Amino acid sequence: MTILARDRHIVIVGLGVTGLSCARYLHERGMSFSVMDTRYDPPGLDELNQLAPGIEVITGKLDRNRLGEASEVWLSPGVPLAHPDIAAVKDQVIVRGDVDVFSQEAKAPIIAISGSNGKSTVTSMVGEMAKACGVHVAIGGNLGTPVLDLLAPEVELYVVELSSFQLETTEKLGAKAATVLNLSQDHMDRYPDMMAYHLAKMRVFFGCRHMVLNKQDTLAQPPMMEGAEVTWFSLTPPEPKQFGVISSGDRHFLARGSEVLLDADDLKVKGRHNWSNALAALALAQAAGLSLPICLETLKEFTGLEHRCEWVGKYNGIEFINDSKATNVGATIAALEGLGPVISGQLVLICGGQGKGQDFDALFKCVERHVGAAVVLGQDRQLLRDGLAARMPVHEVNTLEEAVAAAAAISQEGDLVLLSPACASLDMFRNYMERGEEFKRWVKAL
Repeated sequence: MTILARDRHIVIVGLGVTGLSCARYLHERGMSFSVMDTRYDPPGLDELNQLAPGIEVITGKLDRNRLGEASEVWLSPGVPLAHPDIAAVKDQVIVRGDVDVFSQEAKAPIIAISGSNGKSTVTSMVGEMAKACGVHVAIGGNLGTPVLDLLAPEVELYVVELSSFQLETTEKLGAKAATVLNLSQDHMDRYPDMMAYHLAKMRVFFGCRHMVLNKQDTLAQPPMMEGAEVTWFSLTPPEPKQFGVISSGDRHFLARGSEVLLDADDLKVKGRHNWSNALAALALAQAAGLSLPICLETLKEFTGLEHRCEWVGKYNGIEFINDSKATNVGATIAALEGLGPVISGQLVLICGGQGKGQDFDALFKCVERHVGAAVVLGQDRQLLRDGLAARMPVHEVNTLEEAVAAAAAISQEGDLVLLSPACASLDMFRNYMERGEEFKRWVKAL
């Protein structure tokens, strides 16, 4: 049963990857729609014209009157609900996002993963576990394929990564299992405070049947838990039926209750933050009814994601790690706390970019514990330099090529150079992927 009447007109606000997926969805169903974008030449415009020639496209502004006349407005994640033209019509027109439409159309169970950091890794882990178990799984969302492009009758399980931007316009996801892995300052240029960010993230639990919650992060927990089963995970010894870490001397084991599941050293992805990711993935897999032995074997073979604590190479005994996907303070802290205790030499941090209004104090305290020297670059490098200079040697550079050269010059055998910017990349690059690729290129040039 389709959820849209054919005499209704939908306005898609914001093109790009998500807007195009909405256009494909509506076009395939013969629905009436038009597109608006505040950019004069938005990405995806050529593809839209090929898909649906003659579709009305308004660029450079939002037409408030036309928005008010629509049956529904489908908002891309990059456009906030607080946008003046959206705020002016949202009481008279249904405003929703692609995830909201997806949740009503999906016929298979949904596993939903959100959080400030680690969500792409956990989404990929759970997706690989489902594949290994022989389940016809569709993986995407904020990671990779937009959710509306995932819809297919043969899918048996959806595993989706969801950002706070996507959740803002999602009324009732109804996931079989959902998690917010952790919560730290991010997108403070979009949200007025941490509470607003927290509330956006908590929408992943609306209608959820099984919550997977981080016992060590109260901000990542919903204010009310009635009506859903709960499984906890943490880096501490677990209680019965919960997931955690049991330690014996210098050895550490992933466990469920008192049952040892996996030696942490058997994971190809290193660092305590990846132990936490693996535990969350196991809890979600259990909630989805996947085979635990198969999931454990899958974890042993999981090599991680590009640009997420990705091993790049070794030069003169110095290791280089690409963590370009760390676009916020919490992500960089997770990398430092995960890698810092397991290396023998000094850790040299390359950081900087667009700070997005974040408070860097927590990063400065963490850096003091784990980092021997830092290299800063990008738009907000002065903020970082000022906070780090009293704690360690800091080198200020203009380009990523200079950053790699400077980090190599101050390192010696046994040290580790970590690109983990704690900032967005858009001041110097198209995205964090381009930043990571350039880092790898300059490392290999050494």
